Order: sequence, then structure tokens, then C-alpha cells
Amino acid sequence: MAGSKYTKAEIVDSVYNKTGINRKEIRNVMDLFIEEIKDALIKRNVIELRGFGTFEVKVRKGRKKARNPRTGETLSVNSHGSAVFRAGRELKQAVWNLKQDDEE
Repeated sequence: MAGSKYTKAEIVDSVYNKTGINRKEIRNVMDLFIEEIKDALIKRNVIELRGFGTFEVKVRKGRKKARNPRTGETLSVNSHGSAVFRAGRELKQAVWNLKQDDEE
């Protein structure tokens, strides 16, 4: 089973506890950081955060015959962009030995 959710508000609180910087300022910086990532992806730039990973946009080819899994309806899908994240080496190594809860 996956771990519990970790929200932006919890990250802000954690950074506040570690630094003492005003929560509102932390939230503003986080929002600006996320906006910068979005803007760069929209411009089809690749965002590389060393030690963490890489964000990029991959274009998925359209298909004439696709199926809506919820309704079973057949429809066509145009080519479209999809945001992709690839974990960096350090992040991969940090999580490599994690096991599912029932394997412990």
C-alpha cells in the first residue's frame, strides 16, 4: 500500500518548521515555482532538477478508435501532450529499498 498523501500545506508547514520563514512567503515561492514549471512545459522545455528528476512533455499520437473505459463508447482521440516525470538517479536510489507494507 502506498504512503499517505503529503499536501502542499504540509510541505509549507514542514519548511516553516525547518526555516522559520513566513508561511505566506513559503506558499508564494512554491506557487511561483510550480507556475515556472508549468510555463516551461507549455513552451515544451525540459525541466531538469539534478538529484530529483526531469519533467518534460511527450506528444501522444491520436487514434481513430479509442474506447472510453467508463462508458465503453468508441471515439477518436487527437494527438495531445502529456506531462511526464522521470526520477533522477539520487531519487531512484533513495526509494529503491522501499517495500510494500505486507512484505515487511
